[in-house]
This record gives sequence, C-alpha cells and structure tokens, in this order.
Amino acid sequence: MTEADELGLSGKAAIAGIGATEFSKDSGRSELRLAAEACLAAISDAGLTPADVDGLVTFTADASTEIAVQRELGIPALRFFSRVDYGGGAACGTVAHAAMAVATGQADAVVCYRAFNERSGHRFGQANKGGGAGSNAMEFSWHLPYGFATPAAWVAMQARRYMHEYGATSEDFGRVAVAMRKHAATNPKAWFHGRPITLEEHQASRWIVEPLHLLDCCQESDGGQAIVVTSAERARDLPNRPAIIAGAAQGTGPDQMMMFSYYSGDIAALPAMGKVGEQLWRQSGLRPEDVQTAILYDHFTPFVLMQLEELGFCGRGEAKDFLKDGGVELGGRLPLNPHGGQLGEAYIHGMNGIAEGVRQVRGTSVNQVPDVTNVLVTAGTGVPTSGLVLTAG
Repeated sequence: MTEADELGLSGKAAIAGIGATEFSKDSGRSELRLAAEACLAAISDAGLTPADVDGLVTFTADASTEIAVQRELGIPALRFFSRVDYGGGAACGTVAHAAMAVATGQADAVVCYRAFNERSGHRFGQANKGGGAGSNAMEFSWHLPYGFATPAAWVAMQARRYMHEYGATSEDFGRVAVAMRKHAATNPKAWFHGRPITLEEHQASRWIVEPLHLLDCCQESDGGQAIVVTSAERARDLPNRPAIIAGAAQGTGPDQMMMFSYYSGDIAALPAMGKVGEQLWRQSGLRPEDVQTAILYDHFTPFVLMQLEELGFCGRGEAKDFLKDGGVELGGRLPLNPHGGQLGEAYIHGMNGIAEGVRQVRGTSVNQVPDVTNVLVTAGTGVPTSGLVLTAG
C-alpha cells in the first residue's frame, strides 16, 4: 500500500476540465473578469455548469476572492474554499487541495484558478520594496536594504554557485531557453508563437543580473487559467479523457525562506523540490523513467537544471549533459514543456503548465508527445513548492 492509498488520494481525483483566457501583455480588463472567464471556460470544458461547482481554490497572491468569483460565476453555494501561499510554489498545491477535498467528500467539483495582470498591472519582476508582512518582512530585511531586491537577483546567486560547483555555463542555461522558445514557436496560443531563438541570440541578450541574461528570465503576462477537479469516477463520465491525479505533494526544505534559501548548507540545490519529488514517486508508485514528458516550472533557466537533478532524471551536476544532446526537446529523452513553458507561452504562475500536462494526457496538445501515460508537473522553485503526477489511468 502506498502513502497515497493510506491517505485515500491516489487515483481518487482527476482533472476533468481546463480553461484559459488569451495570454497577453495588456488584457484591458480586470483580474476578476480574467478569473471568471478562465473558470467558465474550464467548467464548460468539463461538461459541467457553475451550479455543479461547490469548491474554489486559488493562490494567496490572487486578488480575486473566492466569494467574488462565486458571485461572478453564479455558483449557488460553496462547501469548500482554500488558498495556497508562496507565489508560484502554490500552483500544483491548489490541485492537491482540491483533490483532497474531493477524495474526502468535502466537495464534488472544485475549480482552481489564477488570474492577474502581471505585465500591465503589478509586475513581480521589479524590485520588492515592501518585503511582505509578518515573518516574511523579517526575512526580506536582511537583503532589501542592500539592493538585493528582485527575483532575478535572488536566483542569480544560486545559479552562480551551481556553475562553480558543477561547471555549468551560461550556454547550458541558454539551451533551456532555446528549447522552450522552439516549442512555443509552434503553439498558436503562446506569446512567442512563430518566434524561436538561437543559442547565439540567447548569449547576445542583455544581462539582467549576471549570470542571467534577459532570455534566461520568464515573461511577465496578463491572463487567467483554471482547472476543474472532480472524482475520477465522475470524470470518466464527462466529455474529456480525465487526467487522473496519481500524486500530489507540497514541500519545504531545511531553513526554507522565500526565494533566497541561502542557509540550507547547499545553495546549488533545491531541497524543497527534492522533498516533493520523493513524495510524488512514493505516492504514484512510479519512477522518473516511467514519465514520458515533464512540465517543469521555468521562471529562470538555472532552476530547470536543478529540478531535473532533484527529481531524479539525472544525477547531481549532470543536467548540463542531459541538455546538450537535445534531451529536453520534442523527440528527446524527456521532452520538457511542449507548450513552451513560462519562457515561451506565458507566465501564469505555473497554472498553464498544469493545463499542458492535462492536454498531454488527453492527447490533444499542439505539440503532442507520443504515447503519453504519465506526466510530472512542478510548481515554483526557490520557495515552498508543490508538484503533481498525472496519468491516463
């Protein structure tokens, strides 16, 4: 019996619907409207109506409250509502909460959503002047007064140490960006549709914070994405092939902080993702070699390399070699982010990556990987994080 069986979760819940707005740099409408549009699209995709929905889950960072979304959708009443903290690390956690609610009878159909105007409104990539509240403010106080104030700067510190420890180069990071843009180029919904890049173009892009070039950093996007979770049994009677949730996990590492966990003893690693990976493999009963494609959170290219290692797809320091022969491209040994990821499609805090995982299981992706049975999806790294294993059941 697996840990997930003991929890009554593995195979009990499924993603039955996905929906999104267009992805843009200037949506021209409120974040609440984006959330409502994405939720309605996901509910329709699942073959349900708002009256069938009795649960909502989102990020603590989302500006649209559950009751506001409930009103906009016309949901009569909610039996379950929840929020997950820590920015992009919440993405797969929203689905984990929804799956637990469904598996334990707290709700029958739960919609997970995230919507923002992250380009035309509040831009996460700019300097964080406030540092949040409570204990987060204490953490940020060690760094903000000295100008250490942006996500790119925080990741650059870990990237530089990773390069020192394992001999990785800026070109190795660039191979991630090139692959993601190659995949996005054939995805009509991607912001960078039709616009691939070369490694030379990556290297020529301006520095943001060394060793990160502009093309090592994900986009700032406007848009919304929603996911419908219901029981696996019910999902099989709905219009689309269900993506069965075989594993759902959250995790932190030792001395965890927000984006700058420099006190854990090894800053060339992502221990929170390692903890999530351990849980996912144990819950699902699968191993890395059982996965046909992975959707890894690609807010910054160096963290893609570290995730490959933490999740067991290659050994410590070996990700650079995994990338060199096109290992993460379509047709490679582990195609990553066939939709183009957050570097190529859009940055919707990882929720659009979950949707791509569902499409891969359904067999409906614009860049479909052949014979997909199992997909691994991760959420934001450098923060407390989460992950999923989706299967065709």
